[in-house]
Amino acid sequence: MILKLAALGALGYAGYKYFEKNRGETPSPAFAGNQGGARIRDAGPKAMRDKSARDWNKVDQESDASFPASDPPANY
Repeated sequence: MILKLAALGALGYAGYKYFEKNRGETPSPAFAGNQGGARIRDAGPKAMRDKSARDWNKVDQESDASFPASDPPANY
């Protein structure tokens, strides 16, 4: 019984390590192709994968640049 549990644990660990190794780091769908291997997207519409339905104004730009900070931009 103990040998079966040890074998099952070893198999699970090996599977986990295999999955982690082969998972690969693919960029988020929100990232534009010019972001390289970044984990955080640059601010602005040029860093987005999909084009915006409308032109960005100053409020849109400031909001995107401050995300995910909780403080609003200082130039309100």
